Amino acid sequence: MTATSLPSRDTHSMLLGYLLWLFGFLGAHRFYYGKPVTGTIWFFTLGLLGIGWLIDLFLIPTMDRQADLRFRPGPINYSLAWLLLTFLGVFGLHRFYQGKWLTGILYLLTFGVFGLGVLYDFWTLNDQISMRHSQRAA
Repeated sequence: MTATSLPSRDTHSMLLGYLLWLFGFLGAHRFYYGKPVTGTIWFFTLGLLGIGWLIDLFLIPTMDRQADLRFRPGPINYSLAWLLLTFLGVFGLHRFYQGKWLTGILYLLTFGVFGLGVLYDFWTLNDQISMRHSQRAA
């Protein structure tokens, strides 16, 4: 098997990572790359008072490679799911996109289960998608 015939491991978009970095003082890019603990710290400290946020400008390529290695590729696009969660999460569109119709309807009717479900998804969306890809491969 040659390198060109290997399946693509590019699960996350570096371009989206940099766009989210613009809001990185709130930890958006860190959540996207599967780092919810530091994303939460960035959120509450405004990117470690801006210092961590600036340093992340140079760390995004590494975070992108780590996410590509950590999360399983498949038919669900991580970047699209993250965009849906970030901008329309309270309506459950990211859940509908993953094929989770019941929780999608629940989010739609309860404004993202009163915001707590959206917060939960910020912590777990990458793992939810990766697990879904693993189940389809089995």
